[in-house]
Amino acid sequence: MSSVPSGQAEIKKYDTYYVNVDPDQDDKSTEIKLLSFKRPHMRAFHCSWMGFFTAFFIWFAIAPLLPEIKATLGISKQQIWTSNI
Repeated sequence: MSSVPSGQAEIKKYDTYYVNVDPDQDDKSTEIKLLSFKRPHMRAFHCSWMGFFTAFFIWFAIAPLLPEIKATLGISKQQIWTSNI
């Protein structure tokens, strides 16, 4: 461990890090591994954007299918408007 200006040993939170860190800035990361699922915060990031994309895709994919849905379910135009589709 390197020593700090006051003469005391520097205290590190972890012995090793998964990413490159800058020891002069309190071991802050110098890179972001966006395609990694190893860390919990990156898993949460990827699951959130995939969930948002899925919801967005499903929500807007229903409009072109309305004629088929209307015929299959046998619903009226008023029922489609009140269903918030």
